[in-house]
Amino acid sequence: MDEEYDAIVLGTGLKECILSGMLSVSGKKVLHVDRNKYYGGESASICPLDELFSKFGAPPPDESYGRGRDWNVDLIPKFLMANGQLVKLLIHTGVTRYLEFKSVEGSYVYKGGKISKVPVDQKEALASDLMGMFEKRRFRNFLVYVQDYAEQDPRSWKEFDAQNQTMQELYEKFGLDKNTQDFTGHALALYRDDDYLQTAAITTIRRIKLYSDSLARYGKSPYLYPMYGLGELPQGGYM
Repeated sequence: MDEEYDAIVLGTGLKECILSGMLSVSGKKVLHVDRNKYYGGESASICPLDELFSKFGAPPPDESYGRGRDWNVDLIPKFLMANGQLVKLLIHTGVTRYLEFKSVEGSYVYKGGKISKVPVDQKEALASDLMGMFEKRRFRNFLVYVQDYAEQDPRSWKEFDAQNQTMQELYEKFGLDKNTQDFTGHALALYRDDDYLQTAAITTIRRIKLYSDSLARYGKSPYLYPMYGLGELPQGGYM
């Protein structure tokens, strides 16, 4: 093993993988080490299954689980936005050449005792069973506004200052009801709580545009997932 390196990276988590890949692409000589016997750090995909049980101090899995090597369990499951910064970084570092990704089938919400697809474009908004007829048209107009919004073109702002006015004010501008606000904020913009309502609308507009742009990239869903779990991402960096 060589004794001189430009950088030494400790751990094989996703952040360490990206850092190592960026350094390598820049022509740096990198030593990458990990104390664990598996790749991935906190975002590892554990296989076989008995290693997962052992990690958490549980008795070995019984025969009802089938073959242990048929399991890849992510410690921290996380979807990748198809047009997000992480996917762009993976493409830039060349990791995607060695991995296979699958588009997640769709994005859904549970409401009123049934599961419904989250509408993200004009066609889906008009066909959705999540809203009544008049609310559909208001939501369609909202989506058109968000898609046409250009930060450098004041004409697209339609007399709304997204840098200084809140997201709650933007919802009110289009007359969206509480139900529509909820799935827009949580299913499209992916917020965990409602604090975003009192922050500048521009941040939420960017999030919704990312969701929509990611959906347009591969079709059925804005989300991608490595076929064999997130642990594949750091492993791909060493191939």
